[in-house]
Amino acid sequence: MKSFLYKAALTIGALAFYLSCPLAAQEPSACSNATLRGTFAFTISGQIFIPNGPVIQREGIALAHFDGNGGFTQVDVVLSSPNAPPPPGVAPTDPVTGFHTEEKGTYTVHTDCTGTFTINFPPFTTNTGGSVPGAIIVVKFVLSNGGRAVHAIVTSLTPPGAPGPVPALIHSEGHKLGSVED
Repeated sequence: MKSFLYKAALTIGALAFYLSCPLAAQEPSACSNATLRGTFAFTISGQIFIPNGPVIQREGIALAHFDGNGGFTQVDVVLSSPNAPPPPGVAPTDPVTGFHTEEKGTYTVHTDCTGTFTINFPPFTTNTGGSVPGAIIVVKFVLSNGGRAVHAIVTSLTPPGAPGPVPALIHSEGHKLGSVED
């Protein structure tokens, strides 16, 4: 009988503790553009489906800096499978690191910690000295870990010089650089 009473008391005590915990601790706190601030390292993986063309595998990495006010800049290196058509020109590239540069965009974070960002790539320089408009990528994301992690998926991808978006299945994961206090 004592064993039963002891177990019942423990169960009631645990239940009382659980019910006394504030609900705010169990739900995400409100987010804003300020939640997404700092430098993040991303991995990128997925496929692009060229109409009447091949399926192109993409793998890459990026380093993005979010300003906390809805703007960001980024550098990246993204590789394509061997069956990919050649790019329409040359993207601005850092001669030391080999990363593509001059990528920038805007973002919006909603109070539920979801959001959207758009990456505007700079024009490509063609062999004839002209230029081709850069890619435009629209991404939906979810923030986690108090804004220290970004889980993202591409919802629209317009390749450089293309008249409009092409189908794509690309996801990325970003993690904030720096110490926990940053």
